[in-house]
Amino acid sequence: MRRLLLLRHAKTERDAPSGRDRDRPLAARGRKDAAELGAWLAGQRSLLPDLALISTAVRARETWDIVQQQISDEVPQQGPAAHLPDLYGAEPAQLLAIIHSVAAEDPERLMIVGHNPGLHELALGLIGGGGAAGRAALAGNLPTSGFAVIDFAVESWEGVAFGGGQLTQFVSPKLLKEA
Repeated sequence: MRRLLLLRHAKTERDAPSGRDRDRPLAARGRKDAAELGAWLAGQRSLLPDLALISTAVRARETWDIVQQQISDEVPQQGPAAHLPDLYGAEPAQLLAIIHSVAAEDPERLMIVGHNPGLHELALGLIGGGGAAGRAALAGNLPTSGFAVIDFAVESWEGVAFGGGQLTQFVSPKLLKEA
């Protein structure tokens, strides 16, 4: 089995000092939401990544840094992380190719920290089943700091295909507050 963990970056400022979209930092709410998600994730050992792939956009890196800090407070030993420029603006087919590319490293749990619309479209495309409530919640949007867990009954990441995953969990800041 392989477990894919999709995390959309946290809430951002509208603009960056440079004027470039890639440079937009997290807003105060985004930093708070990322810390809350990270604290929740630290208590979910089966959801901790063996490998994390992070977009090089400032907001994705900052989201990962905050989540990773929360995780490391609870679980000092974590898998490696890599920053990939190709995750910025990637479409579902490109994201699937990136997922397939980790087959040689063979992590059991892979996290991708990226952006909509690609990440949301990827999640919808990969899910062939799973909990109805989570699927309904995810159907409309993968919100900022939204976190989707998709399991695949495959031996290698190369076997991951559209429609082949089961959504096992969907969490957002709003859902965490309601819980």
